Amino acid sequence: MSDTVIPPGTIWLVGAGPGDPDLLTRKAEKLIRAASVIFYDALVGKGVLELAPRSARLVPVGKRSGRHSKDQCSINDLLVDASLAGERVVRLKGGDVGIFGRAAEEMDALANHGIACHICPGITAASAAAASAGISLTLRGLARKLIFVTAHAKADEELDLDWQALADPKATLAIYMGKAAAATISRQLIDAGLPADTPVLLMENASLPEEHQFSTRLDLLALSAKSALGAGPTLMLIGEAVRQRRTASDLSFSYTRPTPKRAPFCH
Repeated sequence: MSDTVIPPGTIWLVGAGPGDPDLLTRKAEKLIRAASVIFYDALVGKGVLELAPRSARLVPVGKRSGRHSKDQCSINDLLVDASLAGERVVRLKGGDVGIFGRAAEEMDALANHGIACHICPGITAASAAAASAGISLTLRGLARKLIFVTAHAKADEELDLDWQALADPKATLAIYMGKAAAATISRQLIDAGLPADTPVLLMENASLPEEHQFSTRLDLLALSAKSALGAGPTLMLIGEAVRQRRTASDLSFSYTRPTPKRAPFCH
């Protein structure tokens, strides 16, 4: 049965979603259960990995805040070797494969060896964060544009973004990997014309049991990111769409998701 879902030597790039296994697509779950080897990122939730068959090899290749278990070239080589060895390969990436997942680099490396791969999309963190917070990322008349941005920069390099384009009062900004750059994001967007009282929602560990939400405003973003957040991955939602869930006088709201019981991690 597994060979019909993933023929030997075939590679699937699979979006693992924001972490909650219930947010996987049905196709993603089917592929995970059929894999003989799974190369997974650090942001893939444990509950997702628990769906893998006991016979599958689970290989961590994650990259978190400068702490790389494998560099990209090494990951590419692992995928190529597994395919040539006839494995049924799933490459699990947090969120959606095509959003800041470096999927193109892996696809190019495989193509250079004559290896075709397939993509199974996943729910991106911005969608999960908005759903959990009970807001819409777009609003008629207020937020007609949704912009996905990564604020990750190489060490000792300045964050190089088009701040004028991003400081659009009619847009919702979804900023990935922005916690370390919070002060720069706040200053640059305000300097580019975005009002200082623009609402911001910080979402840490979106969709997971340890999820934490914190509402603030743009001019307080640096302080809020430093004082209100832990070590988990954080998404920032910035714009008038965020204001709709609460009044302006309630922008210091903080929320932690109750922790449900989960089965122990077996792999």
